[in-house]
Amino acid sequence: MRLKFRPVDTTFYDLFSELAQHLVVGAELLAEMLADGGDRDDIARRMREAEHAADETTHAIVRRVNQTFVTPFDREDIYSLASGLDDVMDMMDEVVDLILLYEVHEMPALLHQQVEVIQRCAEVTAAAMPSLQTMKDLDEYWIEINRLENAGDKNHRRTLAHLFSGEFKAIQVLKLKDIVDSLEGSIDAFEKVANTVEQIAVKES
Repeated sequence: MRLKFRPVDTTFYDLFSELAQHLVVGAELLAEMLADGGDRDDIARRMREAEHAADETTHAIVRRVNQTFVTPFDREDIYSLASGLDDVMDMMDEVVDLILLYEVHEMPALLHQQVEVIQRCAEVTAAAMPSLQTMKDLDEYWIEINRLENAGDKNHRRTLAHLFSGEFKAIQVLKLKDIVDSLEGSIDAFEKVANTVEQIAVKES
């Protein structure tokens, strides 16, 4: 039987938890952006700051990998997980940027539901990251993310059907479709993170 030596250093786990917390902030800002009456320029500025903070944490993980002889799990998996979490933040930042650039002020109700799915994904992901240290109960995490992704898929299809119903002008459809697709991309990115965590857990079990 092959024995695995794992270091006691918890820095990687702390950094992954920190990175996931940035996603919670990003999801909250995304919800603010869709709410009525918010200062969109200020929200976009705070989202850029949150995205920059996530980048910094991602870089810290990469630097740690390069400086550490024995990592808690495979280096490739550490890179994949860090990159996947950072991709989620990038997708949420894209949504906020599109809303600001396109000057979209009225959103279909289903977009708000999609943002609620994203907020829940962020919360579940952040709650799961500390469990990487023990690899316990992580199956509940990726099962829930899969359920949320399925709900997001349904919302996405319904939103597209609504966009093409004839209720909206062509230019509105084009703008909203970009936003709708980026929201869907954010949820898909969360699922990719969950799949990476599942692969890590299987390897380490």
